[in-house]
Amino acid sequence: MAGTTKYTQFIALPPESVWAVLGDLTQWPEWNPGVRAVRMHGPVAVGATGDYVPNGKLSARVHERFGAPFTVTTLVPERELTIEQPEPAGSMVLTWRLEPRAGGTEVTQELRFSGVSAAAMRAAAGPFIETGARVNFSRLARLAGLVPADDALNVVIAGGTGALGVQIAADLTCRGPRVTLLTRRRNPGIPFRQTEWDGRSVGAWAAELREPGRIAVVNLAGKLVDCRPTERNIAELRSSRVDSTTALVAAARTRDTPVDYWVQASTTAIWSDAGETRCTETTPVPEGLPQMTGVAEPWEQAFDPAQAAHWTILRTSIVLDPDAPALKRLSQLTKAGLGGRVGPGDQWFSWIHIEDWLRIVRACLGLDPEVSIPDGILVAATENPVRNAELMATLRRILHRPAAPPTPKAILSVGAVVLRSDPALGLTGRHATSEVLPKTGFTFQYPTLDEALTDLLPARLPAN
Repeated sequence: MAGTTKYTQFIALPPESVWAVLGDLTQWPEWNPGVRAVRMHGPVAVGATGDYVPNGKLSARVHERFGAPFTVTTLVPERELTIEQPEPAGSMVLTWRLEPRAGGTEVTQELRFSGVSAAAMRAAAGPFIETGARVNFSRLARLAGLVPADDALNVVIAGGTGALGVQIAADLTCRGPRVTLLTRRRNPGIPFRQTEWDGRSVGAWAAELREPGRIAVVNLAGKLVDCRPTERNIAELRSSRVDSTTALVAAARTRDTPVDYWVQASTTAIWSDAGETRCTETTPVPEGLPQMTGVAEPWEQAFDPAQAAHWTILRTSIVLDPDAPALKRLSQLTKAGLGGRVGPGDQWFSWIHIEDWLRIVRACLGLDPEVSIPDGILVAATENPVRNAELMATLRRILHRPAAPPTPKAILSVGAVVLRSDPALGLTGRHATSEVLPKTGFTFQYPTLDEALTDLLPARLPAN
């Protein structure tokens, strides 16, 4: 069997600029830190060979000793480059394609493993080549010469070193805005400007909101939800969100004018376990619920719309992204034979593909001239929620796994204790969709779960 994954990113440069870097394989390590070194045996041309070394101690030793050279099999200047790496009982084929688009270039990276060793080779080599692909594309964009224009939008992302923060930072960097991350601890592994803050009080970091030019705030700050539902953890979930939002609002008040755009993160879990209720932007929030309702409601209330000329409270559903914990855990359980429905299986699962989430955020920041987002609450969820039983059945089909027995509530609860997680994440849900998005000109690129998972998970095809 073969496994194929694709990653696509727009870069605001012409194809010839992107090709100047991408077409020179010796520069590959400069924009993908998963690759330690590349040595070509001659000029890059069809039939040329070379060696690459993955950036892992054991992997590097093994590859340097036993790895055969790769061969350039396709070379179309400014359009396509393919290399093929022989593997034990199979091969790895890596292709980059460039497509001209209005204002820039769409870059696609496709990685395919074939042969009986495909699964093992993907597990060994895949992470070095494709992990953090969008961030790597942002490195490629900078290396190719993309710098923000003088009048570029300045986007300050609070919680920017988290999973979604890094994704939006990379995507915006590729498109031209100037990005700054507010973080409690700098991450030297990501190539974005970072400013430290404590997430509680106004400090020197507040100067980021007073930079000249247009300013946008994307507030994603907050403790990860995937934790035991203890009283202490719930309090930390709430304070990490409310305190950081309060600090951002206070910093915005030091400006002479409101910031231009503000995207305030929230969650569809504000409706808790909503049963059969169809939740939209106007659905009332339940009262007296201690967990995510008690976290998300004060989180939203801490935001002050008066501090932004344009603002959105973005109630996001589960974001499907191959690098994010939610899809990773679901895929691992399914591959391990635990892909049956969870509990009764009738609980709703509202979701959105990472690409559609990024498109919504860009529209909220005024970066999509074809989509006009009004101020207010906005639900970031596909138009097609599914029940848990359908979610698990789709995962099994996409991952080619047989039917699996259901996971009883008791087993899930025990597993949640072991994993230090919250069983309610699997046993509860809500049917959340947007009444606003269809009126804005926005259309989903991945409207159905089948389309989303087919794009996000490695495709399995007959071996060559």
